[in-house]
Amino acid sequence: MTFRTLRIITVTVLSHLLLAAPAFTSELPLLPDAPSGAPASQEVTIEARQQSRQGDVYSLDGDVEVRFRNYVLRAGHASYDESTGEIEATGGVVFEGGPNNAHLSASRVTYNVKTETGNFYQVAGSFGAVVKGRSVVLTTSNPFVIAGAEVQKVGPNRYIVHHGSITSCAEPSPKWTLQSSRIDVVPGEDAKFYHSSFRLRRIPLFYLPYGQLPAVADARFSGFLLPAAGQSSTKGFILGQSVYWAINRSNDITLGAEFYSRRGWSQRMHFRSRPSANSFIDLRYFGVLDRGAPDTGQNQGGEEVWLSGETRQDAWHASASIDYLDSFLFRQAFSDSYSQAVNSEVRSVVFLSHNRGGVSLNASAERYQNFFENQLAPGQYDQTKILHLPTAEANVLEHRLGATPLRWSLDAVAGGLHRSDPGFVTADLVGRFDVRPVLALPIYAGGWRLRPEVALHDTFYTQRLVPGAGGALGVPIDETVNRQALETAVELRPPVLQKVFRREVLGRRLKHVIEPVFTYRYDAGVDNFQNIIRFDYVDILSDTSEFEYELTQRFYGRRRATNHDGGCDEYQQAPSEGPSEVLPPSYIPGMSALPPRCEDEDDVSRELVRWQVRQKYYLKRGFGGALVPGTRNVLTTTAALSGIAFLDGPRAWSPVVSKLRIQTSANTDVQWQLDYDPVRGKILSSATFLEYRLRDYFVGVSHSFFRELPSTTAGSTAPQEFDQVRYLVGYGHPSKRGFSGGFSMGHDVSRDFLQYVAAQSSYNWDCCGVSFEYRRLDVPGVNEENQYRFAFSLANIGTFGNLRRNERLY
Repeated sequence: MTFRTLRIITVTVLSHLLLAAPAFTSELPLLPDAPSGAPASQEVTIEARQQSRQGDVYSLDGDVEVRFRNYVLRAGHASYDESTGEIEATGGVVFEGGPNNAHLSASRVTYNVKTETGNFYQVAGSFGAVVKGRSVVLTTSNPFVIAGAEVQKVGPNRYIVHHGSITSCAEPSPKWTLQSSRIDVVPGEDAKFYHSSFRLRRIPLFYLPYGQLPAVADARFSGFLLPAAGQSSTKGFILGQSVYWAINRSNDITLGAEFYSRRGWSQRMHFRSRPSANSFIDLRYFGVLDRGAPDTGQNQGGEEVWLSGETRQDAWHASASIDYLDSFLFRQAFSDSYSQAVNSEVRSVVFLSHNRGGVSLNASAERYQNFFENQLAPGQYDQTKILHLPTAEANVLEHRLGATPLRWSLDAVAGGLHRSDPGFVTADLVGRFDVRPVLALPIYAGGWRLRPEVALHDTFYTQRLVPGAGGALGVPIDETVNRQALETAVELRPPVLQKVFRREVLGRRLKHVIEPVFTYRYDAGVDNFQNIIRFDYVDILSDTSEFEYELTQRFYGRRRATNHDGGCDEYQQAPSEGPSEVLPPSYIPGMSALPPRCEDEDDVSRELVRWQVRQKYYLKRGFGGALVPGTRNVLTTTAALSGIAFLDGPRAWSPVVSKLRIQTSANTDVQWQLDYDPVRGKILSSATFLEYRLRDYFVGVSHSFFRELPSTTAGSTAPQEFDQVRYLVGYGHPSKRGFSGGFSMGHDVSRDFLQYVAAQSSYNWDCCGVSFEYRRLDVPGVNEENQYRFAFSLANIGTFGNLRRNERLY
C-alpha cells in the first residue's frame, strides 16, 4: 500500500484553559482515478477535532469537515475509507458546493468521493442558492428547494428525491409545494416529478401524474401548461388547457382551447421561430365556435390570424405584419379589451428593402380593411377594402448635383391597386405609376437658412373616376388619366433665439429657446383632381398657394451635478422580488404603469417644456377645383397639418394646431394637443394626457374631444361631438413584493355611458403571487360583459388562471 502522510497541527496550551479542542487537518494526495496534472482541488482534505486511523479508514469526531473537488461535507461524526473513497457521516450533516450551489442538510449521509454518488436521509436543501447563516443569496433565477425522506445522488449532477417535495420558495414554511413520490432533479437543467399533488399551505389542490420544472430562466420543455379558469356574464364558466411543444432550439408552438359554458369553444395557437439571430417569425391564431349570443341567439363566432416576421442580412431587410379578420362582429364580441373591440381597422403589409449608398429599392404588398355599420341595416357591417398588389419603389436620398450647391433626390413608385366600397368597385388591378424628382438649393448665411426647392410630380393611372353628384364616390371607368403637377416650396429658418436665466426655478437654471420656421408652397397643374381614384396619400395632391408658420418654444432645465450613490431608484437597482413578470411589449400611456423611473446623472439637463404652434394661410382657396363644398375634404396640404378633416368650404386660415408637452421630472408627463378653428371660433379636437408617479403611487388621466363637421354626402346636417375620458390610478408594479392594485375606466361623456371598467389587485410573496380582476366591457348592441379573472403565479414556473400579462393595469 502506498505510504500516506498525516500532518497533525498541534496547538500548545499556554496559560489558560481552552473551551474547545483544536481541529486536526489531514491533506491526502490526489484521488487514484484523477488524471495526471489535476489541480489541487481534487485532493481530499479532512478536518476534525479528533482523528484516528486504522488501515485506510479514518475515524473523525467533532466539527468534521471533508473537502473534495468543489464540495464540502460537514458533520458531527464521520468515517472515511481512503481506498474506496467512501464517507459515512452522521450528526447534523451538511453537504454543499458544486457547479449549481447544492446545499443539503441530512441526518445521515453515505457518499463516495470517487464516483460522486451517495445517499442522504431525512433531507432538506436547495439548489441555486448560497446559504450564509440565516440569509440566502440566489445564484440562479430558478432555485429549487427540496425535502425528502431519502435523496440519492446518482451522478455528478443528478439527484433522486424519494417521498419528498419541491418548491421555489426559499423559506422555512413555503407557500406552495409539489409533494411527489419521486423527483428527478438535474440542477441547472430541470426537475421531473411523478405522481405528485400541488399543495398550497399544505392543502392539496390538484393531482399531477407527471410534471417538469425548468431550472434556468430560458429553458423550454414540451408538455401541458397550467390550466386556466374564469367567469364571464356572457361566456359563462371558462375552463382552458394548453399544450406546449419545444420543437427544437429555434421553434416552438403552443396549442390551447377554452370551453365557454354559455357560448361554445375557442381555439388558440402561438407559433414562434427564430431561424437566425437577425430574424424571427411569430404566428398567432384565435377562433371561436359560437353557439349563439345568450339574448339574441346570433352566431358571433369567427377567427383572426396575426403574423409578424422580420429578417435582416447586410443591406437587405424583409418584414411582414399580417392581420386577417373574417368578422368584425367576432372582434367586438370576443375581444378581451375595449380598445381592441372597437378597433374597426385591419392592416397587413409585407415589404422587402435593399438600402445602400443612399439608394433604397423596395417591394411591398398591403391590404387595408375598415368596417362600419350599415346605416340602413343596424347590426350589419360593410367595409372599405384597399389593396396594393404589388408595389415596387425606388428612393434616392438627397445628393449633391456635381460640384454645384444644388441637391437632388428622386422617388419613383409603380404598383397595382384595388378598392371596393358599398356601391363602388374598381378594376381588379388598377395600375399607378408615380415619379417625383426634386431639386433644392440650401443656403446658409449668418445663422439664417433658406431652402428653395422644386419638384415635378407625374402620376399615371389606368382607370379614371367619373365623379358623382354632391361629392359621392362616383364611377370608375377603363380610361387612363395622367396627373402632372409642379410643386415648389421656399422654407426660411431664422437664427434660433435663446436666453439663459440666471435665477434658478425649482433648483434648475432655465434656458428658453425659440425656433421659428416660415414656409411658402405653390403647387399647380392638378386640373383633374375629381378624376383621380382615392387609394392613399398619393392621390390627394391638389393645387395650392399657401403660407405656413411654425413656432417652437423649448424650456431646458439644468441642475448642478451631484454625486449619486446609486440608490435613487431602489426598484431598478435592487433585485426583483416576487414572481417573475414580463412587462407589456408596448407601453400604453394612461393604460398601463411601469416601476418608477429615477433622476440620475444622465438627467442633469433635460427638456422641461416643448410648445409647438402651426397654422396655414391659403391664397388659392378653391385648391384648383379640388374643393367640394359641403363635404369633408382631405387634401395633401390639410393632412400634412392635422389629422382632423376641417376643410368643408373655401377659407383663408387653417385651424391653429398646438402641441404642448411638459416633463418636469422622469416621473411626470403632461401632453396636450389642440386644434382650434379661428373661422368657426370653436375647438375641433383636443387630446390631453397626464401621468404622474410618486414612488409606488401612480395616476393617469387622458381626455379626447373631437368635433366632426357635417357632411351632405354622409347625410349629416349638424356636427357630432365625441368626448371621452380615461382614468387610471393605482399603487405598485408587477414585481413588487406585497400588495399592488389599480383601477381604470373609460367614460363616454357625449353619450353618458361607461365604456369599460377594470379593477385589479395582487399580492406577491417571495416565490408566488395571486391576482384578481373585475372587468366590464360595453360595446353597444353587441357585447355587454362582466369578466371575473384571477391568476396564481409561481415564480419562474407559470401562472394558473386567465389574467394575462399584457392586460395588466400596473
